[in-house]
Amino acid sequence: MNNKNIEKNTHPTNNYRKWLIGILICLVIVLIAWLVVGYIQSKRNAEAEKFNASHFNSNVVIYNVPVGKLTVKKATAKINEKAKNSAVLKGDEVILKKNSDKVITNKKVQSYFEEQHTRYPSRKKWNFQNTELLKAKEKLNQIKDRQVKYTVNGKSFVFKRSEIFPTVTYENDKYVFSDTKILANKISSINKEVSTLHKSYDFQLPNGQVTKVKNESYGWAINEKKLVAAVENALVNNTQELNGKNYIYGEGFSTYGTGYGLSNNGIGNSYIVVSLTDQKLWIYKNGKCVVTLNTIVTGTVETKIAHKNLETPTGVWYIQYKESPSVLKGTNDDGSKYSVDVKYWMPFTLTGCGFHDNSWRKNWSKTAYLNDGSYGCVNLKPNDAPKVWNNIEKNEAVIIYK
Repeated sequence: MNNKNIEKNTHPTNNYRKWLIGILICLVIVLIAWLVVGYIQSKRNAEAEKFNASHFNSNVVIYNVPVGKLTVKKATAKINEKAKNSAVLKGDEVILKKNSDKVITNKKVQSYFEEQHTRYPSRKKWNFQNTELLKAKEKLNQIKDRQVKYTVNGKSFVFKRSEIFPTVTYENDKYVFSDTKILANKISSINKEVSTLHKSYDFQLPNGQVTKVKNESYGWAINEKKLVAAVENALVNNTQELNGKNYIYGEGFSTYGTGYGLSNNGIGNSYIVVSLTDQKLWIYKNGKCVVTLNTIVTGTVETKIAHKNLETPTGVWYIQYKESPSVLKGTNDDGSKYSVDVKYWMPFTLTGCGFHDNSWRKNWSKTAYLNDGSYGCVNLKPNDAPKVWNNIEKNEAVIIYK
């Protein structure tokens, strides 16, 4: 009985030891496993950290091109191959396209890499946009529907962007209108319609008859090159109206132009008329004849100096300026030079034709101009010259006819 009692007393202790040993073994196994897992994870983290030090995170887009897990070098190459870097407005649509191999620099991609870089991989999304391209797209959309109203000499014309510049780009912070032919052709057509320079038209003479006259230096025309630039600037700055008066030119002493906005084919109601055949002169002020001279002498018809025609030129000219007193200089029949003093000088051509008093002339007959006329000027009697001087103004039209 004693032996059985002893076996019963020692059995629980043995079980306890077994459980203890089992627990210790499990702890060791867990510790070893933890150390192994930790080692593996540490190794993976080191590898991930090393990878992330030279590669983009997985959710990175540059210029609409995914570059996740690529190096800066490979990302640069991919962007330069696939990204758009140009915006063009064609018709009413802005189109993005690639127009060069160099879309982005390695340095720029490196800056984006540094901005998105994390020590370990991140699922955060980065989207780096081409701000210049976005700006170009925005600017082209702004100009898309613009137009300019151009008013010249009372007539209005509309230049629509879509019609005159069907293709527009935006580069280096400015609009580029590569082809101006459509606009230039339209302006040229308008110029032919509205300009008065070198135009012929019917003119009512003082005797009531109608004759055909032609503007020579008198009149104005559109400065086409200047207007093309003005329309471009108006579209850029969203200026909706242009005053045609600011874009004209003329010939002769005034390069601005004469007669703009005036009635009567641009002559207006104040002008001078000279009849070479009748050797007469009329001055009109506000539609009324205020001076009539029945005795004048114009350029010699049948004589030339050094093959130069001395006859007073026909056509419509204008008073270039007024000078009192003045000195007239030129060449005589024998080639010698002359210089004469006059009290009144009113030129109407750049070649030296004008109105002036003539105190040395003896022949004032109606036929003097045939063989004994002037060198192209309209000679006035000294007593008549003040009447002309006091009643004509700079830029007024001078109509000379036969």
